[in-house]
Amino acid sequence: MTLGPEYFETVYATSPDPWGFSTRWYETRKYALSVALLPRPRYRRAFEPGCSIGVLTEMLAQRCDSLLSCDISPSAVQAAAQRVAGHPHVRVRRRSIPCDWPAGTFDLIVLSEVLYYFSKEDLGEVLDRAVGALEDGGTLLAVHWQHRVHDYPLGGDEVHRAIADRPDLTLVADHREPDFLAQAYVRAPAGTDPVSLSVARPEGLA
Repeated sequence: MTLGPEYFETVYATSPDPWGFSTRWYETRKYALSVALLPRPRYRRAFEPGCSIGVLTEMLAQRCDSLLSCDISPSAVQAAAQRVAGHPHVRVRRRSIPCDWPAGTFDLIVLSEVLYYFSKEDLGEVLDRAVGALEDGGTLLAVHWQHRVHDYPLGGDEVHRAIADRPDLTLVADHREPDFLAQAYVRAPAGTDPVSLSVARPEGLA
């Protein structure tokens, strides 16, 4: 079943940064690679559920005109809000998705290290909402740990297969390592030629 707020509050009670997001080279490198996969230099309106303490949020803030980030844990929300306090275009809120999914559409949705916390049923609803809220041509970035964690309902490979099955998403960037998988999708109809979504083409390079 989907992990609830009590699970994460227990984790944050052990450490303000229990996964080492701000201290481990693995995380620093992973975030840099993740952001580098984004096909656009800038986004108008972005949504980042499961923001944790806001390390990736701070990096996304440099690429977005408006960014809404959220987490189910009050401790994480407080830490993330403090981290991005100098970015007035970033809002950090406590939300539980999929039930508290925000209104409106986005040209960027970031699902980083969050989808394996859901049951299969809730994962389906989260992806329904994400694809439904993604503008045509918008980007969905998904990044997940590939090793199985006993506490988590799903594994990283499972959630990425579920994303790949979505007919309205076309894969434009795929970075695979033994530890994590990072993929960028664009909302485009099934059968769209990925070459037409080339990053180089708009600049006359392809």
